[in-house]
Amino acid sequence: MRDKNRKPVVMKIKPGISEFATSPEKVSDYIFPLLNFAAEHVPRAKHKETPLYILCTAGMRILPESQQKAILEDLLTDIPVHFDFLFSDSHAEVISGKQEGVYAWIGINFVLGRFEHTEDEDDALVEVHIPGSENKEAIIRKRTVGILDMGGVSTQIAYEVPKTEEVAKNLLAEFNLGCDAHQTEHVYRVYVATFLGFGGNAARQRYVDNIFTSTVFRNRLLGKQIGMTSDTPYLDPCLPFEVEEEIQQNGQVMYLRGTGDFTLCRDVIQPFMNKTNETQTSLNGVYQPPLHFENSEFYGFSEFYYCTEDVLRMGGDYNATKFIKAAKDYCATKWPVLREHFDRGLYASHADLHRLKYQCFKSAWMYEVFHSGFSFPTNYGNLKTALQVYDKEVQWTLGAILYRTRFLPLRDIQQENFRGSHSHWRGFSFVYNHYLFFACFFVVLLAILLYLLRLRRIHRRRLPSGVSPSLWIEEGLPPQKIPGDL
Repeated sequence: MRDKNRKPVVMKIKPGISEFATSPEKVSDYIFPLLNFAAEHVPRAKHKETPLYILCTAGMRILPESQQKAILEDLLTDIPVHFDFLFSDSHAEVISGKQEGVYAWIGINFVLGRFEHTEDEDDALVEVHIPGSENKEAIIRKRTVGILDMGGVSTQIAYEVPKTEEVAKNLLAEFNLGCDAHQTEHVYRVYVATFLGFGGNAARQRYVDNIFTSTVFRNRLLGKQIGMTSDTPYLDPCLPFEVEEEIQQNGQVMYLRGTGDFTLCRDVIQPFMNKTNETQTSLNGVYQPPLHFENSEFYGFSEFYYCTEDVLRMGGDYNATKFIKAAKDYCATKWPVLREHFDRGLYASHADLHRLKYQCFKSAWMYEVFHSGFSFPTNYGNLKTALQVYDKEVQWTLGAILYRTRFLPLRDIQQENFRGSHSHWRGFSFVYNHYLFFACFFVVLLAILLYLLRLRRIHRRRLPSGVSPSLWIEEGLPPQKIPGDL
């Protein structure tokens, strides 16, 4: 959708609803501006047949189940009172990282047209053997792209894998995007891995916690006071040069000062990848199927885009050599100079001081996740970082809608959800349908009787005088079909 100025109809708010873990009664009020925005752009007459989904991701996944439930209950209770979108209990849930990765993969491949049938020889085609269809010929279709998505809390990777590749069920998603369940030519087999705690903000927090713990221990062991006063700060290579920061834990304050050493920063965050010595593993020792890098294509979203574009202005085609040079230069620039550049508007419009402060760390983290964690070669040339593709904003939410409404027309979804969310009406519907049937039956029967009576009157008017009606009817029938009892 686009508004009257041809701008995408998109609205975002921060922070996420997980921030209301201790005050769930405020969640509905917080997201009402989003719902009001939707209500204004969806025609009023279409509200009751427009499905509304509230799908929660990593921020909610890390909360205790009791807090998740309280937040969802507030949404399910309050939203139907103020909005008449198609919204049932099954439409509000905390989705898994695997689901989120699948939805992101569907979204980008849909926008790129990789699900469309093609006979164009210029398209990159691939031969696919569909699971469960051993007796059928292989299908030739467009090659799909893989996705990399790094949020604040988690990181995902997803790409299509051949039938011959053995993958554990918890890392594999098989789904059908055809028009119906029997249309197997659009069955996809996708490797999906999600890494909680490997998002940009969560990684920084793990890094800082480690600095605090190790420094306090070293101070006690050696009798030093590093980081305990502003005069003896801990020198952090992952903060821009001369940036000062204070962190607190358990009532203690630690002082950090940036040295802006991008190369050293990469070295010190390496252990946080939790890599193992085993082959074919990625972050946290998780299995990763072989990737044919020369025949692959990937899109990077969220932090992959922000890290390359917001400050470094290098979004789009990714080049490792150029990225490292730009990141090194940024980290080594004095903080007052970076602030001056910010005040002059030299960075992206949505870049803020938080982005400036942690750009050095996040650049190093993104680089290490991509090249060390996921083992992409440094000369890999088929990664594009993006926020919009073909002037369309690509988010996992697009894939979620496509997946959840892929088989049924909206009217069928409406009926299904109506039955699910209004189960106490089922008895009423059953009786109502029977009454309707009998009413229709009697109407049809009455129409037939009225029609026959009218024919009888017309026939009487046409009879010659002195001839009985019954005799005229008999004479009007073929001789072999005259009933003997008339």
